[in-house]
Amino acid sequence: MSQSLDRALTMLTELAGGPRTLDQLAGTLGVHKSTALRLLRTLESHRFVQRDDVRHYRLGTAMFDLANQALEERDVRRLVEPHLRALNARTGHTVHLASYEDGEVVYIDKYDSRHPVRMYSRIGRRAALHCTAVAKVLVAALPAAERRAIAASIDYPRLTANTITDSQGYLDELERVREQGYAVDNAEHEDFIHCLGAPIRGAGGRVVAAVSLSVPQMLLDFDGLMELLPDLVRTAEAASVECGWTPTPGRVPGTTRKDD
Repeated sequence: MSQSLDRALTMLTELAGGPRTLDQLAGTLGVHKSTALRLLRTLESHRFVQRDDVRHYRLGTAMFDLANQALEERDVRRLVEPHLRALNARTGHTVHLASYEDGEVVYIDKYDSRHPVRMYSRIGRRAALHCTAVAKVLVAALPAAERRAIAASIDYPRLTANTITDSQGYLDELERVREQGYAVDNAEHEDFIHCLGAPIRGAGGRVVAAVSLSVPQMLLDFDGLMELLPDLVRTAEAASVECGWTPTPGRVPGTTRKDD
């Protein structure tokens, strides 16, 4: 076991009980004040600890950021399940839930269509970044610099006649998603299926997941697909509220924030 790491974690646990002085923290650890101070300075540089006043230290903002992210990631499937299951029951079409992590979009839940035509997607499978509705929603929510970096890194394989095949076209598409508040896969990933995607937000408005409706073209044409958009957006917003999102007063449903 790393002694320094053990001491730092013990210090954070002690600070969870409220502000403490250097003397108190050194006493808890059973070390000299200089050793405790070195640990505090390291934790402070990473925002895990901050000064409460001249003598006292308390937990920093990084602790709360990590806690919020952990809760969102752990609970999002459970929290949104009733809303996604209801959307699937109302429409009869396939509903996906996806999340973004470390440059990849992964399906984390799926509710199958009740129609004979089924999709081959499965939980745990990666979604193509440039041509799926859920991926467009999740990448569009990232800061501009990160969007540009992702756009530059994609190979853009052409999967159908409608697939986006260059970085500028992809960035333009992401901007449209940000403006309108939803994404469309117009038979871009599979030439017989089209999809709509919408963001699910957590506390503070951060996009924590994306939900999509996927429909074979033989069942619904594009106009019919777009008629499902209001139901999808309402579902995404209801799911967002469950995840801790508070709608902005006066906000027009289906719109996104412009800040990066």
